[in-house]
Amino acid sequence: MSVTIKDVARSCGMSISTVSKVFNGYPDISEATRRQVMETAHEIGYRPNALARALKTNRSFNLGVLFVDENISGLLHPFFAAVLNAFKAEVESRGYDITFINHNIGSMDMTYLEHCRYRNVDGVCLACVDFYSTEVAELVNSDLPCVTIDHTFDNRSSIISDNINGVRMLVDRAVELGHRRIAYIHGQRNSSVTENRIRGFYRAMEYHGLSLPDGYVVPGRYDDFENIRGSMLALLDRPDRPTCILLPDDASYFGALDTLREQGLRVPEDISVAGYDGIRSVRAVRPRLTTVRQDTDAMGRQAALRLIDHIDHPNTAITNSILIPTMLIEGESMAAVPKGL
Repeated sequence: MSVTIKDVARSCGMSISTVSKVFNGYPDISEATRRQVMETAHEIGYRPNALARALKTNRSFNLGVLFVDENISGLLHPFFAAVLNAFKAEVESRGYDITFINHNIGSMDMTYLEHCRYRNVDGVCLACVDFYSTEVAELVNSDLPCVTIDHTFDNRSSIISDNINGVRMLVDRAVELGHRRIAYIHGQRNSSVTENRIRGFYRAMEYHGLSLPDGYVVPGRYDDFENIRGSMLALLDRPDRPTCILLPDDASYFGALDTLREQGLRVPEDISVAGYDGIRSVRAVRPRLTTVRQDTDAMGRQAALRLIDHIDHPNTAITNSILIPTMLIEGESMAAVPKGL
């Protein structure tokens, strides 16, 4: 005999209506009650009927995730994989499934919004995409609840990592170590992430009264350690070679180290280097990278909570941006300026 909602209520010592509210995502249930019901349901083997719940609530309890990575690294992307894992854990704990949104369903070609309608999602998290595309504009201007990560629209809630302050902390640390010739390799300029980091770099340099020679701010690519070689060589070939180089992200450190070693330069004895993100894959590399850690767990969970809030309270949920603090992680890749430079 299958386990019913009555069995869950009896095991919890609660009313059937309270247990039903938990399974149907009602907001007037405390976190402790929700956790007790879900744990009890799991222990005794109760599985809610998704179709019946959808018919009763007029909701699918399915959330869309828009993740389109230019480098086609998919869920191996070191930063967004961690963010989406936290998002997934939070929404699943609240009874939701997730569907990845794309252009194609079999032989059918459709827009992001059409795919969302096709899958009948209750809302969408836009985690990584060309935020300036017409298809994204169509989606965020629709009546479907949306939340964005690391990009801001006037009409949507967003979760923003404090990129301006993150880069400032790296510049501050370099200046503390005596560096004055500080260069920055930035990522693709198709998102507010890059623009805010560049802005933070210029602001920090201006604050410290440091000049920026032409060519000290160099374009690169995120999550592409092979691409970094050309950017590094452009800086190393200068007569006024920088004593400290800030990389677009931690993944670039692999390519940067190879390039520097090929040029006969040591880190940090000859030149200092810093990254950005705080991903796990570089923690075993020596010298350990000085970097800025983004709180991927907080970003993913806050995105989940804001999206569900807009779904539960379409008329009262506040549209706002939540700024997630960053943290400087001291490594071994930055040191005092070599004598004579």
